[in-house]
Amino acid sequence: MEIKLLDEIACAREHGMPAALVTIIQTRGSTPRKAGSKMLIYPDGRMFGTIGGGCAEAEVRLKALQAIHEKQCITVQVSMLNDVAAEEGMVCGGIMDVFIQVI
Repeated sequence: MEIKLLDEIACAREHGMPAALVTIIQTRGSTPRKAGSKMLIYPDGRMFGTIGGGCAEAEVRLKALQAIHEKQCITVQVSMLNDVAAEEGMVCGGIMDVFIQVI
């Protein structure tokens, strides 16, 4: 894990600020980032780091905000395979599984 991300997590914890740590746990096919990529999401929607950007990241960000609100960790699968994904600009053609950990 990047030192800057660890510092960001420590700062959030020190200030009692809830957040969600998003980690790509598995990918299949072509995806913008691979397993182990991480980003941090705050309740106000701010992000630190990236899991690849675009519509997939935006979808995961919304799930992370929901997880923070419900104080519950979840796993999310993002598919960039079908016509709908292509219409939304997700041209990678893969699938990624993401773990959202509320911290």
